[in-house]
Amino acid sequence: MVFQSLALFPHLTVAGNIAFGLRMRKVPKDVISKRVDESLDLVELPHRKYGRRRINQLSGGERQRVALARALVTEPRVLLLDEPFGALDLKLRKQMQVETKKLQRRLGITFIFVTHDQEEALTMSNVIGVVNKGRIEQMGNSKDIYERPATRFVASFIGEANILGGKVEALQDPYAVVHQMSKDAPGISVLVPPDGLAAGQDVFVSVRPEKLRVGPDTDGCVNVYEGTVIDEVYIGLASRIQVQLDNGPRLIANVQISNIGDTVPIGTRLRVGWNPNNSIVVLR
Repeated sequence: MVFQSLALFPHLTVAGNIAFGLRMRKVPKDVISKRVDESLDLVELPHRKYGRRRINQLSGGERQRVALARALVTEPRVLLLDEPFGALDLKLRKQMQVETKKLQRRLGITFIFVTHDQEEALTMSNVIGVVNKGRIEQMGNSKDIYERPATRFVASFIGEANILGGKVEALQDPYAVVHQMSKDAPGISVLVPPDGLAAGQDVFVSVRPEKLRVGPDTDGCVNVYEGTVIDEVYIGLASRIQVQLDNGPRLIANVQISNIGDTVPIGTRLRVGWNPNNSIVVLR
């Protein structure tokens, strides 16, 4: 196990901590030395620089890497990792994710990985279990969890989503019409896939921000609405735009800069749209 609290031995050196499990297994000393060096290289703490250091001489991120190396060096059949990369910077965390997955494939052992980072869960897993109040809401692979959430909680918890509560008004082949309920506005009608729906059902419609189109990019979309930009945040690969629809809710759209120009000032009037097959309907 890689403990969230680390549980490293303060009286041992870095190398001593990593070697501890191997010594308990009475592994030959030359093999211990080789495997300790390999584990230190894996977590980017080379032996010549870090091996003789005490735990209190390390930063928080370095201690986290020692804890990971200590667990991996024994090549266990099952490894429980309790948020093991939480103290690492973004670049190293992503590198460790890749290296840990490679190691898991090489060893063929089961990793049970606990994390509150949705992107990390999607990156690391073969199977994800989303737990809410002690109950497993959904289990599946990364694509299933993200693209086909089974409940409102999963849709809102994994990644970012616009969630519209409403009622199925009618089934109009090839779509179902859901009227989104709004406290302060008439609401909007949204076309969604009709599978498994019946008129009068209360449902939630989830649409991922990256599925929304804005401005001229809405040409060809089925669900199209007018609104006003009330916030814009530059996030590198895209801009995160919040739009207040004229008769409905606020929607968040992640759009490529090249599609909207350098910026979209607050107060800009524009259209927001998406296609029905990008709507995810959940019943609870």
